[in-house]
Amino acid sequence: MERRLRENGRALRRQVLLLSLLSLCCWAASEPVRYSVPEEMPKGSVVGNLAKDLGLSARELAKRNLHAVSVTKMQYFSISAENGNLFVNGRIDREGICGKNPLCLVNFEAVVEKPLNVFHVTVAIQDINDHAPQFLRGNIYLETNELTLPGARFLLGKAEDPDIGRNSVQDYQLSLNQYFSLEIKDSQDGNKFADLILQKPLDRENEHAIHLILTALDGGEPIKTGTTQIWINVTDANDNPPIFTQESYKVSLQEKAPLGTSVLQVAASDNDEGTNAQIRYHFSNVEADGQQKFSLDPDNGTIALVGLLDFEETSEYTMTVAAKDGGGLVTHCKVEISILDENDNSPEVNLASLFSPIPEDSLSGTVIALINVNDKDTGDNGKVTCSIQNDVPFKILSSSNNFYKLMLDRPLDRERTPGYNITITATDQGTPPLSTQKTISLLISDINDNAPSFEKASYTIYVPENNPSGASVFTVKALDPDMDQNARITYSILHTTEPGFFTVGSYTGEIRTARDFVEKDAAKQKLVILVKDNGQPSLSATVTLNLVFAENFQEALPEMKNQYSSPDYQSDLQFYLVLALALMSFLFLLTVILAILMKIRRSGNPKFLQCFAPVPHSNAGAIFPRNFEDGTLPYSYQLCLSSESRKNEFTFLTPNIQTAENVLCSNKSGVPLMGDGGNYLNSNLEDSDKPFFSKRLIMKKLCVKENTFQHP
Repeated sequence: MERRLRENGRALRRQVLLLSLLSLCCWAASEPVRYSVPEEMPKGSVVGNLAKDLGLSARELAKRNLHAVSVTKMQYFSISAENGNLFVNGRIDREGICGKNPLCLVNFEAVVEKPLNVFHVTVAIQDINDHAPQFLRGNIYLETNELTLPGARFLLGKAEDPDIGRNSVQDYQLSLNQYFSLEIKDSQDGNKFADLILQKPLDRENEHAIHLILTALDGGEPIKTGTTQIWINVTDANDNPPIFTQESYKVSLQEKAPLGTSVLQVAASDNDEGTNAQIRYHFSNVEADGQQKFSLDPDNGTIALVGLLDFEETSEYTMTVAAKDGGGLVTHCKVEISILDENDNSPEVNLASLFSPIPEDSLSGTVIALINVNDKDTGDNGKVTCSIQNDVPFKILSSSNNFYKLMLDRPLDRERTPGYNITITATDQGTPPLSTQKTISLLISDINDNAPSFEKASYTIYVPENNPSGASVFTVKALDPDMDQNARITYSILHTTEPGFFTVGSYTGEIRTARDFVEKDAAKQKLVILVKDNGQPSLSATVTLNLVFAENFQEALPEMKNQYSSPDYQSDLQFYLVLALALMSFLFLLTVILAILMKIRRSGNPKFLQCFAPVPHSNAGAIFPRNFEDGTLPYSYQLCLSSESRKNEFTFLTPNIQTAENVLCSNKSGVPLMGDGGNYLNSNLEDSDKPFFSKRLIMKKLCVKENTFQHP
């Protein structure tokens, strides 16, 4: 036995090594990590290094908290938090886990955190020959007539072996005798059974009872066996045995069939007469569970349901029915009852992992919980979908192997909603569909995302002048919607007109005078209070206090009214005044431009604007006001010249002007012109009927002989 365990151990190591290499090669393709172990391994046996196969170093293993989260079958394996080894945690009985299923897999999920990731692990359980074949009955009683012809067949049933493959029943052996032999057959489910065949006629007078031993053998190493005793009673002549209408009966039955339902009726006939033709029915080979679920009417062969069915427990029942006539002859038939699954199981919702509380600044897509959903039904009845009720900032996505991830879908705000009750509904696809609800309570942890705030930005306060030192002046109050450390606020003085005049309570916000008010102190004091929270980083806010010191309230009232004209209000007023002035200026400028354009259009002179171009002046000179040499212009005038229009416009407010002969007519004498000369100029201007006259004419009248003008 020890040698065999050592060989199994070496084979196990080779298998684990091979599967580990395969898992490493396939890891990039996101395939499950696969291992293979034989059943009945000692507790503590190492299956493989899961951390290494997942690519986690020893440092990452300590930080990322590798652990299993599957809600079922995890009593068989554990993960070491120290080295990441996957080891056997308890007795592994393949037959107890998977029954007759040839492929026995234990699936579970391994989770690593920071960041969260889920890995699927599959462990294949290999069968060992740990069970011996066993017959349902330790003694088989048969009865036959001495006239039974050779070739008659007697059903013996089969031996059960929970093992699979070569370790299950492979052969039957019959003890040596001169009358009977065995014929071994394979059933549809792959199991072997034996029929007893009569080889030669019986002689009741020589041997009225025959005792045989039937042995069942499996194919394991070493071979294990099971036996049953066969007792054959040889009766007197009965020519015709009963004959069933069918050698095998098959029927399907709904899982929810009510008790008393007639499943089927077997029927056999006998060509004899009298008591030899009277047939009675009974179960000759049926499992204990089948006897509890079904009954057989011995007179008419009706099989009825007497126990509640459960497809998830047993999906098929196989039994042998015997028909025995009055002469003792027996015939057997096989009955197979298949159970049809119905949607009678609601989905099961299990919370595999929950991360609560979560910070309110968690990003969208953060995994909050891992949920396992299972439905015992099969087909569409076992297909489950999950959804979230109500409008919550979360979503649920299918992962694999009936696992769902609950993830954050949009930003959180703890101050608005400090926690959520998330209702998850799992619904199968059966008819009608069944559903299960599970509520998950999730708390939101606070971050310092709100600064403290005052009710007002500033206050104006009357303070009596005769307040003693330490008197309470005012109490400011700030609120912070955060919680715990983030909501613990402290007050301090940021700015004051008279340093050292006031103190503020760090936690109460109460403002007190630090000394008495004296005459040299300003009657109006400005105090800026700073409040900050205890978060990381710290957030703060300020409030301005305008303090007015006076003997009584009536004296302080005018100053307080002036204080009410807040800077914000003044700044708003100035803004609107400037805006109004700019608008009026724009409208005025627009009006002027439009007027000029209209005047240009009416004049019909497209060359009007050319008057602003440089104009060549004649050497005759220019006209200046009387007090030009004094640097002042007591008279205003307008001059517009056109180089091509031959029309000029002059406007003189005062006609009494001086002219310089040396400027007008290139006279070198430099004698100023006055009197008649000025009148002469004005008279010529008045004689003009039009506002525009010839530039050339004007210049001729201005440029006259020197003797035309006389000194005063």
